[in-house]
Amino acid sequence: MTAHAPTRSTRRPAAGGADARLPWWALALPALAFAALLSLLLGGEAEAAESPQYLARLLERLWQLLAH
Repeated sequence: MTAHAPTRSTRRPAAGGADARLPWWALALPALAFAALLSLLLGGEAEAAESPQYLARLLERLWQLLAH
């Protein structure tokens, strides 16, 4: 009986030997969490009545950044 040679994969592994590609949300979620925490630190003195407007401006700015 003859042994079959293993077939070669068309994908090349990353330098470390593992697949280094990440889904888009793996980078977006930590960035969004960082932006949310930063906004809490910077806007800590804002009144509760201003919060929805501040949040709306922040979300609008995030959408603009993601659109580019």
